[in-house]
Amino acid sequence: MSVVRRFWQLYEPLHAVTYFAPQAREAFESAGLRGFWRGYFAGRAAPLGAVRAAPVTALFYGFAPGMVARALPDVWHRAAPEQALAARLDGAVAALRAVLPPDPAAWAEAAGLLERAAAAAVTDGRALGAANAALPRPEGELARMWQAATVLREHRGDGHIAALVGAGLSGLQALALRDALYGGRDQLQPNRGWTDAEWDNAVVALAERGLLDAEGRPTAAGEETHRSVESRTDVLAEHPWTALSAAEQDRLEELLAPLARGAATVVPYPNAMGLPHPDGA
Repeated sequence: MSVVRRFWQLYEPLHAVTYFAPQAREAFESAGLRGFWRGYFAGRAAPLGAVRAAPVTALFYGFAPGMVARALPDVWHRAAPEQALAARLDGAVAALRAVLPPDPAAWAEAAGLLERAAAAAVTDGRALGAANAALPRPEGELARMWQAATVLREHRGDGHIAALVGAGLSGLQALALRDALYGGRDQLQPNRGWTDAEWDNAVVALAERGLLDAEGRPTAAGEETHRSVESRTDVLAEHPWTALSAAEQDRLEELLAPLARGAATVVPYPNAMGLPHPDGA
């Protein structure tokens, strides 16, 4: 496994507590964002400001436009972006404090190394990565760790979308291809807001391109397209890690492994992110 992919599997659970931990949900609800999806869309889009649905549909990529439009701009009438940012950081910190091994020295060391990697991220053409990188540096080890992990994951996510666009795959087609390879339509489709007809049309489009066969199974071309997208995503996510020496990378992996396992206790597996468990389970 590449260093880039291994680090993604270690820092993504730290970020993902903002979606799944009860402390995060409580923080969003206290800010006026009741319901999972209001917190999700407001928290993730808040670094962009009071943005409307169309840019978020483009940047989040895999969500049905109608699902995004139900949340935006309505959420900004419930909580301003600044309030959503404060809620997501407070909730994430509370969640991490509850699930991580209590070792503030390790938190601080991991935060420092993640911040150096995040600071080296080139955000040209990466709107979500750039918006998160431009936020003020928060106070406290867990807040710093979470924000650096968030910059890195959105930087990687922006690159993943670029790879999908380059492969000629829409967000929905990418989901349908992933389902053909690994399963998960029962989770992916409702969590991204697509109708049965829209999903089935995407399957037809993939078959017409020769990426799926008549039974909806991936062809050799479909498997190669998926591998190519994943490989390109890793390549586009490489640059931040050049800021760390090989020894520092090894040390960061050592620090993150138990933290990722702790965060994984509140992340569902399997999940719509395609994130495997940090222990490979």
